[in-house]
Amino acid sequence: MSQLTELQGFIRSTFRSVWSLELLIYLRKAKDRSWGQDELVAGLRASHSIVAQSVDSLLAAGLVATEGEGNVRYLPASADLDRRAEEAEAFYARSPDAVRRLIVMAASDGLSAFADAFRLRKD
Repeated sequence: MSQLTELQGFIRSTFRSVWSLELLIYLRKAKDRSWGQDELVAGLRASHSIVAQSVDSLLAAGLVATEGEGNVRYLPASADLDRRAEEAEAFYARSPDAVRRLIVMAASDGLSAFADAFRLRKD
């Protein structure tokens, strides 16, 4: 498997929305700092709901950690995750539309599978 294919797989499986990737990039810029929810909302110009969903997604991926009073900081669970996050950020900087398409396609694949589960079939 090529490095690009692996990176694309990482992006599709890690980021539920472009907001999650934007949040990751924002947190990576100040790795030694933790951020409160209101600071993230202001910094990203996003809603509380979007920030909360993005934090949950990044927590599940092992890319961030929470600290006292719900603050969040970039703290990947492994050096490999840190490298992948760096690669994803660089790819997004080079080809933002390609990365957006990957994320949207992954989300629509999940929705299609969910919808298919409710489809009535004649056996």
